[in-house]
Amino acid sequence: MNHQTDPTALSPDQPSLVRLVLLVDDSRLQRRILRASLERWGYTVAECGSGEEALEICQARAVDLIISDWMMPGMNGPEFCQAFRELPRESYGYFILLTSKSETVEMVHGLDVGADEFLTKPVNASELRARIASGERIMQMEHQLREKNRLLSATLDELRALYDALDRDLVEARKLQQSLVHERARRFGGSEVSLLLRPCGHVGGDLVGFFPAGEGHVGLFSIDVSGHGISSAMITARLAGLLTSSSAEQNLALEVAPDGTIHARPPEEVAAHLNRLLLDEIETEHYFTLLLAIVTLETGALSLVQAGHPYPAIQRVDGRVDYLGQGGLPIGLIPDARFDPVTAQLGPGDRMLLASDGITECTAPSGAQLGEEGLCRLMQANAQARGQAFFDALLGDLTAYAGGADFSDDISAVLFEFG
Repeated sequence: MNHQTDPTALSPDQPSLVRLVLLVDDSRLQRRILRASLERWGYTVAECGSGEEALEICQARAVDLIISDWMMPGMNGPEFCQAFRELPRESYGYFILLTSKSETVEMVHGLDVGADEFLTKPVNASELRARIASGERIMQMEHQLREKNRLLSATLDELRALYDALDRDLVEARKLQQSLVHERARRFGGSEVSLLLRPCGHVGGDLVGFFPAGEGHVGLFSIDVSGHGISSAMITARLAGLLTSSSAEQNLALEVAPDGTIHARPPEEVAAHLNRLLLDEIETEHYFTLLLAIVTLETGALSLVQAGHPYPAIQRVDGRVDYLGQGGLPIGLIPDARFDPVTAQLGPGDRMLLASDGITECTAPSGAQLGEEGLCRLMQANAQARGQAFFDALLGDLTAYAGGADFSDDISAVLFEFG
């Protein structure tokens, strides 16, 4: 037996998002006619005879689609539509206005208050079904967009939680990195060593320190690992373990003499050893610059190696500043690189500053870098400040030069004042 198919019926593989249709018309007959078609198409239908009553239904129930007459006693269709649009809703409600009007001005008014479609009475069933299908496509897109927004919001919440956890870890990592410099100052007889370490982010690639280098000697070092962040900080942590100990078994810069006494190894040999270690064992893409100096505390004689680091500055007791060194290659770039020693002599009242490029490359708002001449001026301007007071003054001057407290690179330095 053949069955005639209703061409306006819903396709079974296209489930509708419309769960409830509200008919609003003061004509009971008109509502009955439309309701018969809507229920035949599979919709759940509610109906009422006025805009006021319809608004109450919309406040109490989740209405997906509204078919409302234009002309009604009391609240008319456009007024009801406008009130409906002002209701708080989680999803979009599609609104079709039924009208006998065809004037453009009236249609524009209906669009202004929020209507989506217009149908002229008497309503043609096929045309109504087409309008509803159009509304369902729009509601489907709105539903998909809302779902994507929900997923995006959930993803952002997860990312925010991960970021917060990472931020907490980085705060702890900063504390651990700062703990690598466990002494910021120490006196050696009449001389004093002071340290400055200020990463530009949570963690950085700079490292400064000192170590007893045998009887009557002290070792000083300033390191700047390429890049920023966690990987650079991990390299600095490894280097800290290789250079900060006073034990010759744990410090690459120290060696045990045949008589059992501890001596400093020549700085150029230490640089060559670190170069081999970085290239052959640590196997990282990072490299680092290094200043390593050994100072004889009794005489002020010093021997140092400059491996790509900014030039060390010696400020004499009369205030003038001299720069030492010849530049040299960074550590970890070229196998069997040669590192040449530099020697100098400190007199009573002289001091030496080992500064990172975060200081000499500090940039003003104009784009100009401080440079060696600028650092020289700051050292001369603060010639009377000693130890940590000198670093406090230097940081204040750098902040003023940069036009703010945020620096683009790590700031670190070693100050050795010979007494």
